[in-house]
Amino acid sequence: MHIDLASAPGSEERPNEDWVSAAIPASGGGVLVALDGVTPPSGEDGCAHGVPWFAARLGGRLTELSGSRRDMPLDRILAESVRATADAHRDTCDLSHVRTPQATVVVVRWDEAYVEHLVLSDSVLLLQAPEGGVTAVLDDRLDRVPREVLRSVAATDALRNAEGGFFTAAADPAVASRAVTGRTPRGQVRAVAALTDGASRWTDTFREGDWAECLAVLRKEGAEGLIGRVRAIESDPSRPPAGYKRHDDASAVYAEL
Repeated sequence: MHIDLASAPGSEERPNEDWVSAAIPASGGGVLVALDGVTPPSGEDGCAHGVPWFAARLGGRLTELSGSRRDMPLDRILAESVRATADAHRDTCDLSHVRTPQATVVVVRWDEAYVEHLVLSDSVLLLQAPEGGVTAVLDDRLDRVPREVLRSVAATDALRNAEGGFFTAAADPAVASRAVTGRTPRGQVRAVAALTDGASRWTDTFREGDWAECLAVLRKEGAEGLIGRVRAIESDPSRPPAGYKRHDDASAVYAEL
């Protein structure tokens, strides 16, 4: 087994709001977790702790439970992790605020029989088959929202964790039922990767290669290599900024099973 991971902030002036981790439980198998904390557009989220604190709390709980509770499916683990994180600051913060700290989620867990996955919001999971084919597991609800709508803070807030909009892990454990989940026989998976959207833009924004080529970069150059490629493209003055951020927090975690 080989595991590689890296994370880089989008700006030296702001803390990294991504979280990535990997675990190899004593019982065997493994776990990968990737979160992309959602930056509040106005800087207001009703929380005294901030998005990096939230991502670290939620990511730590997800990693612990995914590795120690094989009897719990990943959607239940996400629900319990959201609940525990909310409990850690519900007495000090306004968790009813529409922009209460929140994050996208990817969790991958494997043992000798299956590879399980969970994806919520716009981070990306890649599954590579033994013969080399790559499947991207996506929650595309945010992509279905027109870009002109997302330019409005009020309109975006109205769609955040709401029917007809998009869902992220915030303070309500019920959001776990919205996640894209599944499992694949272990023998049908050679490698897996989880990417926050700051890293996945190499494929889905800049169109430098398809998902199979993206995974090939991870295999040959590592997670830092992929992020470095993204940063080089973002720094090219001939290219327009990707969205409202020229540089975003970027994280990738890759495992060969």
